[in-house]
Amino acid sequence: MIPVYTREQMEAVLRPSDVIQAVEEGFVAYSRGETVVPPVGELLFENPTGDCHIKYGYRTGDPSFTIKIATGFPENAKKGLLTSNGVMLVFSSQTGELLAILQDEGFLTDIRTAAAGAVAAKLLAPRDVEGIGIIGAGTQGRLQLEYLKEVLPARKAMVWTRSRERAEAFRVDGFEIQVADSCSGLAGRCRLIVTTTASRQWLLGPSDVHRGTHITAVGADGGGKQELHPELFSRAAVRAVDSRKQCAQFGDSSYALQEGRIQIEDLVELGELIDGKKPARENDEQITIADLTGVAIQDIQVAKLALRRLMARKDFVSN
Repeated sequence: MIPVYTREQMEAVLRPSDVIQAVEEGFVAYSRGETVVPPVGELLFENPTGDCHIKYGYRTGDPSFTIKIATGFPENAKKGLLTSNGVMLVFSSQTGELLAILQDEGFLTDIRTAAAGAVAAKLLAPRDVEGIGIIGAGTQGRLQLEYLKEVLPARKAMVWTRSRERAEAFRVDGFEIQVADSCSGLAGRCRLIVTTTASRQWLLGPSDVHRGTHITAVGADGGGKQELHPELFSRAAVRAVDSRKQCAQFGDSSYALQEGRIQIEDLVELGELIDGKKPARENDEQITIADLTGVAIQDIQVAKLALRRLMARKDFVSN
C-alpha cells in the first residue's frame, strides 16, 4: 500500500533550519547543472482568480523524482480557506513506482518559498537590519518572518496590505509588528523588504526604495503577476534570481528585461552566489533584489527531506 502522509505529520518533523539548508543545497545543484527540471506547467483561472502550477524533476543521481501540483486562489482568504493548496508525489527513478503521497495542502510549497527568502537575506541583506518590511499579510508573509528568524537578529517588522483589518490582525511570535499606511511608507522605514502578494501591477517604485535596501520578491510566480517597478532593476547592484531562465519568463525580472532596462546576463542565480561564483552585496549602500519564482529543485529537496523524516518516525502510520 502506498503511504500517504498528512500536513500535520510534516509540520511535526520539519524544522526551518533544516529546510533552509536543503533549499540552499538545491540552489547550488541547480546552478551547477546537476538537476533535471522541465518547464513549469501552468493553469490560470479568472472567476475566481487563481492558478495551478505543476513543477517536477530530479537531482542527478537521486533514487527518486518528485511531481508537485500546487494551487493558489487569493480570494479564498475571504472565505476563511487556505489561499494555497497542493500535493507532492514521490516516485522511484529506478522503477517508476509511486513511493509516497505527501498530502501537504501546500505546506511544503509555502515553507520552501520562505526558506528561499531566508537564503536570499543571508546573502544580500545589509549588515544592520533593524526592521523587516512585509508587503502582504497572508501565510507567506508570516512564514517569511518565521524563517528570517533563523538568519537575522531583527525582531521588529512593519506590514502593509490592502486590507487594514488584515494588517492589524497580522501576528508572528517574537516580533513587534507595526502597520504601515502605504508601501512607500514601509520602504522608508525598512532596509529589508519582502513582497508576498498576488499583485498584477507593481507596488514598489524607484522613488520608494532607499539606498542600502534589499528586496526579496516572491509573489510574481506567473500569470501576469508583478510587484516591482522595472526601473528598480536598473538601480540594483545585484539582481539575484532562483532561476535565470524561469525569471526571464515570468518573474518581476521579466518586465525589466522586456523593457530593455537590464540584460539576461545581469541576472545572477542564488546558487552562483552561494557557490562563490558571483559576488553578492559588497557594501551597505547598494540596492539588491532577489526575484523568486519558485524552482522545482526546491520542491524536490523539501519532499526528500520530509519523506526521510516521516519514514524515520516509527509512531507515524501513513493513511
